[in-house]
Amino acid sequence: MKEKSRWLVIVIFAAAMAWVESAVVFYLRVFIDRVQPYQVDPLPVSFGFGQTELVREAATMVMLLCAGWLAGSNRRTRFGYVMLAFGMWDILYYFYLVILCSWPTSLLDWDILFLIPVPWWGPVLAPASIALLMVFTGTAITQIPAWPRWKAWMVSMLGAVLALYTFMADALNVLGEGAEAVRNVLPVAFNWPVFALALVCMAGPWIEMLWKMKPDVRVRYETELVQR
Repeated sequence: MKEKSRWLVIVIFAAAMAWVESAVVFYLRVFIDRVQPYQVDPLPVSFGFGQTELVREAATMVMLLCAGWLAGSNRRTRFGYVMLAFGMWDILYYFYLVILCSWPTSLLDWDILFLIPVPWWGPVLAPASIALLMVFTGTAITQIPAWPRWKAWMVSMLGAVLALYTFMADALNVLGEGAEAVRNVLPVAFNWPVFALALVCMAGPWIEMLWKMKPDVRVRYETELVQR
């Protein structure tokens, strides 16, 4: 199977999986009256779904990893397809939620993004931006013969750490007050400057791959590969 066909299969898989994820979240939020997650007691424990949700989130990550691993033919393309699958899944997840329950009403609506190890909070625009970048980067890795230098990946990892901090900062600030405080935290502001810096850093590998595809740079890069 050609790489373009593999790309299409992963996109179809991510689209189908996103619908399943959206439907599950829709059922859950309707049941606990949390279609709009940003409200008092956002993670009620009375329904007993806490551990189930943690396992479900972990299982979702495993499924995306497996899909990318099966689609790729080597470590580079496997990594790229994992990024592609994750990004497409996340974007379509929100798209389907709009269809199912008319939420989010805006890209600036707050959402609980993840629960491991503490609740992640952020406006929908933030994870959607990262997901879109993952789609671009995953596509570039799998479709063009270029690979970023390790320095670009180090900068990208720094960006990922910064992004994770912006999502978990409010929960981490009340971590010492116990599990109930963490569960009930409601952020009041998002650190957009730090997140913007994080996004630029995470875009490093993608930008470098695009640079290597310039005709003059590509010739030089391919010559270096042959010499190695």
